[in-house]
Amino acid sequence: MSESLLVSRWVFLRLLGLVYLVAFASLWMQVDGLIGATGILPAPDFLREISEVVGASRYWWLPTLFWLAPSDAMLHALCAAGCALAILLVIGIAPTACLAALWVCYLSLCTIGQDFLSFQWDILLLETGFLAIFFAPLTLRESPAHAPAPPPTVVWLLRWLLFRLMFSSGAVKLLSGDAAWRSLNALQFHYWTQPLPTWIGWYANLLPAWFQRTSCALMFAIELAVPCLIWIGTIPRRIAFVPLVGLQILILLTGNYCFFNVLAIALCLLLLDDRAWPARVRGRFGSAAASGKAWPRWIVAPVGGLVVALSVLQLFSPRPLGVEWPEALQSFRRAAAPLRIVNSYGLFAVMTTTRPEIILEGSDDGASWSEYEFRWKPGDLSRAPAFVEPHQPRLDWQMWFAALGSYRQNPWFVVFVYRLLEGSPAVTRLLLTNPFPARPPRYVRAALYQYRFTDLAERRASGNWWKRERQEDLYFPQVSLESFRRAP
Repeated sequence: MSESLLVSRWVFLRLLGLVYLVAFASLWMQVDGLIGATGILPAPDFLREISEVVGASRYWWLPTLFWLAPSDAMLHALCAAGCALAILLVIGIAPTACLAALWVCYLSLCTIGQDFLSFQWDILLLETGFLAIFFAPLTLRESPAHAPAPPPTVVWLLRWLLFRLMFSSGAVKLLSGDAAWRSLNALQFHYWTQPLPTWIGWYANLLPAWFQRTSCALMFAIELAVPCLIWIGTIPRRIAFVPLVGLQILILLTGNYCFFNVLAIALCLLLLDDRAWPARVRGRFGSAAASGKAWPRWIVAPVGGLVVALSVLQLFSPRPLGVEWPEALQSFRRAAAPLRIVNSYGLFAVMTTTRPEIILEGSDDGASWSEYEFRWKPGDLSRAPAFVEPHQPRLDWQMWFAALGSYRQNPWFVVFVYRLLEGSPAVTRLLLTNPFPARPPRYVRAALYQYRFTDLAERRASGNWWKRERQEDLYFPQVSLESFRRAP
C-alpha cells in the first residue's frame, strides 16, 4: 500500500483515546448502581452463579480482571485505570501498551456488565480497540516526525470493520422485511421513537413526509452503496468520507447515541490518506519510511487471518444451501466469542412505530402515588429532549428496551423495583428525582404510557415537548418488600 496514513493514524488514535476516556468515565459515574454489590445486577453474584455452571472454564468464557477481586473497589479501579490509560494514549505515551491495557480493562467490564454493557458501541469499541493495538507504533513516546508506517494489513482490517459496520446497518433494515423501511417511511417514526431524542430531533420530526422519505432513501444509499467505494482506490475513499461522516453528524444531532458516532467518525478518518490533509498539517509528520518500530509481519499476519476467518464465519452462512459450517469451525467461533474481537452490527433492523414509556410510581399508602423522574428518558412532558452524548445513561437506555417487552422478559427490572423499595442509595442516585428522600416507599408499581412528540401548534399552546396517554394495564403490578419476601 503506497498511500501514507501517518496524519490520519495520529488523529485516529487521539479520537480513540477520547472515546475510551468518555466510555470509562461515563460508566464510572453509574457503576455502583448498575453492577455494584447493592446495584441492579451485582457483578459478584453474576460471577458466582456462572462459576457454579461452567466450573474451571469460567476464566475463558468470562475473561475479566474482576476475578482477581470481585468487589466494588475493583469496579472503581478498572474505571480509574481506564481513564488514566486513555489520557496517556491521547498525549502519546506508550500507545501500544496503553491500547492493550485499555482493551483488557474494557473487556473486563463488558464481561460482567450483563444487560448494561451489551450495546453495539461497546462491542464496536472492543473490536476497534483490539485492532488499534496493532495499528499504533511500538514506541514509548509517540513522535509524529519519527513514526513508522502502519501495517497495511491492519489498515485493511480497520477499513473492513468500517465497511461491515455501515453495510450491515443498511442490509439488516432491508433483510428484516420491515414495512416501514421498505416503504421509506421509517423516519416518520424514528425521531420520536428512538431511545433518547434531542430537541433537534423534535424539529426534524416536523419535516414533511416527502423530505423524510427522501432522507431515508439517501440513508440507504450511504449505508449500502458508499461503503463499496472503500475498496476502489484513494480518490473514491476520500469521496466516501464525506457522506459517511455527514450521516454520523446528522445522527449525532438528532439522537443521543453515546460515543458511537464519534467512534464511527474516527474509523472514517482512515479513509483519508495524508495528501488529503492540509500541507501545514502534513509538514509536522515524517515520511512513511521514517525510522521507528512497527509490528512485525509474523504477528500481524496471524491476527489478520484470525479476524478475517471470524468475519467470514459470522457474515456468511451456508444454511441457504442446506448445510452448516463444519463443527470444528463452529467450535472455533464459539471459543473466540468471549474476546469480542469480531462482532455483528446493525441498529434498528425493525423500526418501532410507537413509544411506550414506563413510569415508575411509589406510594406510602397505596392510594396516593408519586412519580420517579429519570435523568434523561422522557417523563415530564414539559422537559425538552436534551443532549447527553457522549455520556450514556445506561439505565435510561435499558428502560427503553424494557418498555418494548414485558417485565418477565427483563428480569433486571424486577431487581430494580426491589432496590427502590429497599431505598438503595446507589440505585436512586441514577435517577433525577427521588420522591421519597427520607425513607423508601412502602409500595412501588410501574405504569405504562404511550408518548409522542407534540406538533408545533400543541407546543405553542401547552409549552410541552411531549404528549402522553396512560394505558389501562400496569407494566408492573403494585408490590412491597413484604410481597417480594413472600414470593418463592
